[in-house]
Amino acid sequence: MYCQSCYYPHGRHYDQWGNNWDPYYYHWNNMYWNRKSELRDYGPNPFVVNIDQAAKQNNYYRTTLWTGKHFQVTLMSLNVGEDIGLEVHPGTDQFIRIEQGQGLVQMGDTKYNLDFQQMAYDNYAIMIPAGKWHNLTNTGNIPLKVYVIYAPPQHPFGTVHQTKAIAMAEGD
Repeated sequence: MYCQSCYYPHGRHYDQWGNNWDPYYYHWNNMYWNRKSELRDYGPNPFVVNIDQAAKQNNYYRTTLWTGKHFQVTLMSLNVGEDIGLEVHPGTDQFIRIEQGQGLVQMGDTKYNLDFQQMAYDNYAIMIPAGKWHNLTNTGNIPLKVYVIYAPPQHPFGTVHQTKAIAMAEGD
């Protein structure tokens, strides 16, 4: 029987450094993300994930999924009518991808002048330059599920905020 992912017969697999690894464990837990997998920070170790499924599985306001030295991936879930909150990251570029739902994107040079406004939907990507004030508001009727890439990392390793109120109370 051949592995559908790597096309090698099952048995012993070797990585590029010659180390043995178990294809059943590796493929099931990393290549084929299943809905029962734990959402936690897997960085800075090598990690492969079905990001669409992971984002949709997340029901917390913010969950860090991977934190490395130069960038970070977080999952976010915004309830109907909820927003991320107007913020600016002076030294951090940000990428947001919508996996489920729709939202209003707002950006500007100051928090009083959000002159960029655009609707975004499933499969849309939002690029936010460092130093740009921004917000994303769920305008749909289902939770807005997104993943966010920060470069460099924005939140401490392992950050989990069950609600926006918790995140705000922690100053994040």
